[in-house]
Amino acid sequence: MSGSRLKDRIALITGASRGIGRATARLFAREGAHVLLLARTQKSLEAVDDEIKAEGGKASLIPLDLADGKTIDALGPSLYERFGRLDIFIGNAGILGGLRPLTHISSKTWERVLAVNLTANWRLIRTLDPLLRRSDAGRVVFVTSSRAASRGRAYWAPYSVSKAALEALAKTYANETADSTIKVNLVDPGATATAMRAEAYPGEDQETLQTPDEVAKVILGLSLPETKASCQIFAVDR
Repeated sequence: MSGSRLKDRIALITGASRGIGRATARLFAREGAHVLLLARTQKSLEAVDDEIKAEGGKASLIPLDLADGKTIDALGPSLYERFGRLDIFIGNAGILGGLRPLTHISSKTWERVLAVNLTANWRLIRTLDPLLRRSDAGRVVFVTSSRAASRGRAYWAPYSVSKAALEALAKTYANETADSTIKVNLVDPGATATAMRAEAYPGEDQETLQTPDEVAKVILGLSLPETKASCQIFAVDR
């Protein structure tokens, strides 16, 4: 353990098995949080769990496909029974869906990207809101891509649309919780060395990019009880 800024806080992180989610989970655990690791496969989560526990941290695993709406809906009641509250929700998980012309995108790809990147976060807000309201300082951070969201990038249609809608969703939730102790923000990582970035830019030298650990530090700052910001987008570009 290296700190105590999140001592005894309960934090749910989606997409926790790799990249920014993994880095955030490990950092939160080092700061004293009990991290709830959510990703699609049990095996990938176990590797992160091993890393966290090797450093003296605490974690619980939630293998869950974010396209499975009914399972998401049951998550809040399940966590309430075990923990009684949730202090932090990090909506990090996202998929690219491939890069191709808008008219060449299959309905299956379109629907899955929107389900994982957008609809899952709406369902998570809905099921987790009662738990966040039981925290003395509920914190919500979504990972976005403002370039994709605002520019309508050619060949990125499902991803761009999902991120534009995610930003609207997050800001709506921030405004609806403005009179509560909940704070809601977004982080735009920019060019970061992740598997998704490598998929989108296969010839790029990832050694020139910022690391997931750098992004995790910004997410940590927005997750602290003393954070006052809400309804904002924070860019992490160097």
